[in-house]
Amino acid sequence: MEAVVVDAGSKLLKAGIASPDQDPALIIPTKMKRVVEEGEMGDGIEEVTVDPVVRGFVKDWDAMEDLLRHVLYTNIGWEIGEEGQILFTEPLFTPKAFREQLVQLMFETFNVSGFYASEQAVLSLYAVGRISGCTVDIGHGKIDIAPVCEGAVQHIASKRFEVGGIDLTNLLAQELRKSNPSVNIDISEVEKLKEIYACCAEDQAAFEGIRNSCQKEKHTLPDGQVITIEREQYIVGEALFQPSILGLEEYGIVDQLVRSISTVSSENHRQLLENTVLCGGTASLTGLEDRFQKEANLCSSSVRPSLVKAPEYMPENLAKNSAWMGGAILAKVVFPQNQHVTKGDYDETGPAIVHRKCF
Repeated sequence: MEAVVVDAGSKLLKAGIASPDQDPALIIPTKMKRVVEEGEMGDGIEEVTVDPVVRGFVKDWDAMEDLLRHVLYTNIGWEIGEEGQILFTEPLFTPKAFREQLVQLMFETFNVSGFYASEQAVLSLYAVGRISGCTVDIGHGKIDIAPVCEGAVQHIASKRFEVGGIDLTNLLAQELRKSNPSVNIDISEVEKLKEIYACCAEDQAAFEGIRNSCQKEKHTLPDGQVITIEREQYIVGEALFQPSILGLEEYGIVDQLVRSISTVSSENHRQLLENTVLCGGTASLTGLEDRFQKEANLCSSSVRPSLVKAPEYMPENLAKNSAWMGGAILAKVVFPQNQHVTKGDYDETGPAIVHRKCF
């Protein structure tokens, strides 16, 4: 049985049999609804929404177990007693206790025959045929910037920001309410508007120009209300380069990348910066790659970041699904070569085995 690859993000969970040159077979919201009893006698039921994963990390393990049970047995087609091998992607700076809890869940609850986990930064580089480089991963709940040398994340030089797509959605909602004060816009609808309209200005000067003169677009919401969208569509992308828009005293993503690389040995600077990968759900923002490269060409660093072009044979959604695709590539190596954690390894050593075998 082929290994299953799971990439559980804050917004979407991606899963499927390891097929390196294809999109994941299953992409579903991570957010889920659970029915809970209410009242002292349990005489009522209530449906509540839970987020198993918040800002990249699992926050509700019971909900995560329910979600994985649905994914693996209902969607992937595993049979109880005949579970296969599984590879998980891990966000930057995953706590050791989380890794141990996941491997324990897999062997003791799901009875998997083999387990492996690898960091998303490494996997996203594998997806574009690299083992060294940098990833700028703009996810739903966080931005991770990570230099990777020969397949190993340089954690001391890596950076994580508790800002992501959800914060950009909230920013867009705030701006739209200012320009459309009489219209009540649901946040889920704002998310859709962001996917349709949000884009990056060519540079900061162009953004300032757009603020003063921008063509109005009219959009009809599902309930029939009509809103106008002007410069708001550009503010989402601009916040990545000017975090002050979000009220943050931080440098933009290009400056953050260059600063993180400056702490790595100088002999590796060129190899790292010239193999930069933009990934995560927000990486598909219209104009983001062009703006990123333009900002990179202007930076004062002697070696400037350069974006890697995705191989032609890879799917169009590579930026969104790069960690999953890299996991599919790695699964084709670690399991046949017995580099994974086996049931025997786990029974002998316990959850701590994950730190020895998965690194």
